[in-house]
Amino acid sequence: MARQAFQRELGFLRESLLGMATQVESQIEDALTALRTLDREAADKVRRNDQAINEAFRLLREQVLMVVATQQPVARDLRTLMGIQYIATELERIGDYAVRIARRTAVLAGLPGEPLRPEFGIMGELASQQVRDILDALIEQNPAVAQEVAAKDDEIDRLYNRVFDDLIEDMGSETTCAEDALRSVTLIQVAHDLERIGDRVTNVAEDIVFLESGQVIELG
Repeated sequence: MARQAFQRELGFLRESLLGMATQVESQIEDALTALRTLDREAADKVRRNDQAINEAFRLLREQVLMVVATQQPVARDLRTLMGIQYIATELERIGDYAVRIARRTAVLAGLPGEPLRPEFGIMGELASQQVRDILDALIEQNPAVAQEVAAKDDEIDRLYNRVFDDLIEDMGSETTCAEDALRSVTLIQVAHDLERIGDRVTNVAEDIVFLESGQVIELG
C-alpha cells in the first residue's frame, strides 16, 4: 500500500511538472511574438503571466517536500524526486528569461530603428524549438532525445556571438547617438536572454538523463 501511495504521489508530481513546462513553453512563444511585433501590450501580458509560473513552481516544490516527508522514499525514489525538483527550477528560470525579453521589448518599442536583424528571428525559433523538444523528451522520459536537444544549443551560441560582435561594432561608430546606443545595448541583452534559454534547456536535458538513468553528465 505504501508503494502504491508513493507511485500515486509521483504521478501527481509528474503531471504538475508537465503542466508547468507547458506554461513556460507558452510564455516563450508569447514573448517572441511580442518581440517580433514590438507589441508592448503583448509584452506586458507575458510579464503578468509570470506569477502563474512562479506559483506553479512553489506548489510543486511543496509537493516534493511533502512526499519526501511522508513517503520515506528509498534511494532511487529520492533521485526521482530530486530530478523533478531540478527540472522545475530550470523551467522557472526559463520563464524568467521570457519576462526579461518582454521587458526589453517594451524598451525597444519606444525607440526608433530598423527592423530586427534576421539573427533574432532565427535565435528565437531555435530557442522556442528547443523548449518544445525538451518538453517532448520530458513527456517521453527519453534521455537519448534530451541529449539530442542539448546538442542543438551550439547554433544559438554561434548566432549570439555574431550578433554581439556586430552590435558592439555598431556602438563604436562615430555616428551613433544615445538612442542608437540604447537600442544596441537592449538588443544585446535580448540576444543574451535567448542564449541563456538554450543553456537552461541543456540543463533540463542533463536533469532528464539523471532522472531516468541516475547518470550525472555534462552536455554543455
